[in-house]
Parts: sequence; structure tokens; C-alpha cells
Amino acid sequence: MVRKPIVIRNSMDLEERPIAHLVQEASQYGCQIYIEMNEMKVNAKSIMGMMSLRLLKGEEITLVADGADEREAVAGIEGFLVKE
Repeated sequence: MVRKPIVIRNSMDLEERPIAHLVQEASQYGCQIYIEMNEMKVNAKSIMGMMSLRLLKGEEITLVADGADEREAVAGIEGFLVKE
């Protein structure tokens, strides 16, 4: 299992549909991937779950991945969330 805290630097403006892109990124990996924020833990592959979070630029979250490609998954999602 990999746990990595990160700060969101990508603009999560809903006009650009970044949540859908984030779910697509997460869905490329076979491992289980979660985003923890405040006291919530949401499956990063679930569009409805991800929409329940308020992912804002500057917000700190923790990525959690468990499975064969967990390191690649965390790196890919982190890359998506921190690119400006």
C-alpha cells in the first residue's frame, strides 16, 4: 500500500471537467485507488464519489493505492493533480 499526501495545484474548475479526467486517469490502473480528504475516503475511479468532494486548488489530500501497479497509479494521479 502506498499513501502520499499532496497539494492540488491543478485548477479543478468544473467548466473544464477535470473530475471526469481524473476518474479516467485513475481507471487506467488495476489497483484500488482512494482519495482521502478531511474525514472522507472516496474511490478515485467513481465519478459520483469524486464529485462529492470539493477538490480545490491549494487543498491537501492523501492518495492511497493498493495493488500491483500502486506506485504507477499514485505517480500518474499526482502528476494530473499538481500540473498547473
